[in-house]
Order: sequence, then structure tokens, then C-alpha cells
Amino acid sequence: MQIISFISLWIIPVIIGFILVYSAIKKKPAYENFVEGGKEGVKIAVTIIPFLVGMLVAITVFRVSGAMDFFIQLFRPLLNILGVPAEIVPLALIRPISGNAALGLMSDIISVHGPDSFIGRLASTIQGSTDTTFYVITVYFGAVGIKKMGDALKVGLLADLVGITAAIIIVTFLFSS
Repeated sequence: MQIISFISLWIIPVIIGFILVYSAIKKKPAYENFVEGGKEGVKIAVTIIPFLVGMLVAITVFRVSGAMDFFIQLFRPLLNILGVPAEIVPLALIRPISGNAALGLMSDIISVHGPDSFIGRLASTIQGSTDTTFYVITVYFGAVGIKKMGDALKVGLLADLVGITAAIIIVTFLFSS
């Protein structure tokens, strides 16, 4: 455990030091490159704002329209057979879209059921084993101008499905009573 503490304390300063030494050896202007990268980062941030607003509107419409509740009720009988709590469905549906919305749902689940409950552990595991696929594809692909993102979307959603399925299986195996 002490080695992990040591590494976590020194990893960032070592990386920064390595970059500075490497830049000096290669005779590259480290500070100027850093500032140039910062300028590019600001430009990218400005270009992704419309994509972020679009995603936030879509999430809000999905929740407020009742579509999410419809999906939960639609899948409740199958979930009961599989032993999966229906409270997890909103998290599984929202996680590929928005990390912040999923974090809010996970926090609600944990505040209601507790962090050491089966549902709390399952929500935490799903949160950690999936990604915000739609957000990543929309923001990053949109920022660099990629229009054809179908294959990346399919692979990302498949990875999310595998992450959710693995989380359910592992948490059920380890923590069901």
C-alpha cells in the first residue's frame, strides 16, 4: 500500500519533469508548445458547446417525456425473471448518454438504498464499467468534423452493453444474498 501512495504522490511531477527534460534534449520550446496547446483546447471547447447543449436537451426530453419510465415498465417483467432490480434501468439507459446525469441517478439510488446494498453496489459498478458513448462520439467526433460515426457508435454501445452485463453478473455473483 505504501508503494501505491508513493507512486500516486510522485507520478505527476515525474511526468512533468520528463517532458521538460525531453523538450530540453530535443531543443523544443516546451512553454510555447504548452501555450499553443492551450489555445487549441479553447478553440475545441468553443466548437463543442453546441454539441453539449444538444445532448443536454436530448437527455432532458427523454426523462421529462416519460420515455424512460415507459422503458422501465416495459422491461420490468423480464428484469424480475433475471433478478435485476428495475431501479438500475434508468442508470443503464442514461450512462451511455451523460456521465453527469448517470452520476445523479447513481447518487439517488445510493441515497435511497445505501452504498452497501445490492442495488447500490450494482449502480456503482455499472457507473465504473461503462462509458458515456454518445457524449464521447458527439463531442469528439463533432469537434474534429467526422460525420460518419456509425461503426464507432455500434462498438461503443456494444462495449456499454458488455460492461452492464458483466457488472450485473459479477455483482450478483459476489454480493447477492
